[in-house]
Amino acid sequence: MPARKEEMADLEQQMAKPGFWDNPEAAQPTVAKLKTIKAIVSPVSDLTQRIEDLQVHCELAAEADSEEDFREVAEAAEQLSSDLEKLELRTLLAGEHDAGSCFFSIHAGAGGTESCDWAEMLLRMYVRYFERHGYAAEEMDRTDGEEAGIRSITLRVTGPYAYGYLSCERGVHRLVRISPYDSQSRRHTSFASVDVMPELADVDIEIDWDKEVREDTYRSSGAGGQHVNKTDSAIRLTHLASGIVVTCQNDRSQHKNRAQARKMLASKLHQAELAKRDAELAKLYGDKGEIAFGSQIRSYVLYPYQLVRDERTELKNPHADRILDGDIQEFIDTYLRYKAGQR
Repeated sequence: MPARKEEMADLEQQMAKPGFWDNPEAAQPTVAKLKTIKAIVSPVSDLTQRIEDLQVHCELAAEADSEEDFREVAEAAEQLSSDLEKLELRTLLAGEHDAGSCFFSIHAGAGGTESCDWAEMLLRMYVRYFERHGYAAEEMDRTDGEEAGIRSITLRVTGPYAYGYLSCERGVHRLVRISPYDSQSRRHTSFASVDVMPELADVDIEIDWDKEVREDTYRSSGAGGQHVNKTDSAIRLTHLASGIVVTCQNDRSQHKNRAQARKMLASKLHQAELAKRDAELAKLYGDKGEIAFGSQIRSYVLYPYQLVRDERTELKNPHADRILDGDIQEFIDTYLRYKAGQR
C-alpha cells in the first residue's frame, strides 16, 4: 500500500505541472491511472480510519455505559463489516486488466425480433447498472433490429474495475416470457450474448495496418445528427488472417472512429493470443458458446413465475423486475467467489 500511495502522489504531481492539460487526449491515460489507484488506496485508508474511530467509540461507550452509545457502536460495526466484505471481494479482481475500462458488447441470438427486443432489455439493465456504480458508457457501434430492439451494440465502459466486474457477465443470457409480439400470447424463449474485452493502453502486439487489415468506410446508421449520417465516417476493420471484424461509428470524425476501432481490434487480437497460450483463459472465453439453448450462463424467467437463476453459481433471485432494473451486483459478487473457489 505505501508503494501505491507514492505512485498516487507522483501522478498528482504530474497533473499539477504547467501544461499538463494543454493536450486533454494525451492526459487521459494518466487521469485514468490515477482514478484506478485511488479506487484501491482510498477505500483501504477510509476503512482503516473508521476502524480506529470505532475503537475509540467503543471505549467511550464502555465508560459511559450508555445503551444508546452501544446501539450506535453496533450499527457502525455492522456497516463496517459490510464495507470490509465489499473490499475483500475487490481483492479477487487481481487480473492483469481487471482494474481498467473495457469494451462491452451485446448480440441478439436465436429468436428474431424476440431476441432483438431481449438484447435491448439487457442493454437497459446494464445501463442502469453503470449509472448506479458510476461508470461512463459511450456507444461505439450499434445495429438496430428490423422490427424492434437491437441486433448488436458495443459500448466503451470506463471506470475503476469496469473490466473486472463486467467480465463476470460474459456469456449467453436466456429470457422466458409471454411474447408481446405474439398475437396468441404464447410463451417464448429468447437469447442474447454478452462479450467483454479489456481496453488496453499499451498492447504488446504488432499489427501491420496496411497489409494485415482491410479498412472499409460507410455511412453511420444510428442517431447522431445530419453530419454523422451523411458522410462515410463509420469504420469497419477486418483482420485478414483471423477474420476478426470490429466497427465503430459513434463519432462524426472518421479519424476518431478509426482510432477507437484500432484499439478494439488490437484488444481482440491480444485476447486471442492470450487464449492460445493460456488454457484457462481459452476456456473462459469459450464459455460464451453458441447463442442458443443449453449454453446460457443466466436465465430470466418472467412467466409462469418470476425467477432469475445463474447457471454457474446456482444463485436464484425471485425479483426479476429488480434485476432487470440493474440490481445485478449480487450475481457478480457470487460469481467472483465462485471463481476464487474454483482456483
